[in-house]
Amino acid sequence: MSSNEPLYRIQFVSNGERYELYVREVSQGSLFGFVEIGEFVWDTHTSLVLDPSHEKLKDEFADVERTYVPMHNVLRIDAVKKQGSAKITKLSDKVTALPSPIYTPKKD
Repeated sequence: MSSNEPLYRIQFVSNGERYELYVREVSQGSLFGFVEIGEFVWDTHTSLVLDPSHEKLKDEFADVERTYVPMHNVLRIDAVKKQGSAKITKLSDKVTALPSPIYTPKKD
């Protein structure tokens, strides 16, 4: 891994959970309304303690080269210098992700 390669932390909501992943590629993508992410970066655990949510993410995205996340589900994208741990966090019952239209025509 070169220090010149960009590293991104992306946070998005899916199925009532907040996903936090580290990737090398983020773009608008060719599908309108979707953010394309690829080249996933996973921790190489050197200790005996494993995070179950990290392992769940690795299993979920094991054979995925790139994924497309609806734009309205993305919470945040950060360019970071140092990789953290990927994780899934359960959202509160009071938090609901509602899709919103991307284009709303003006009413005359």
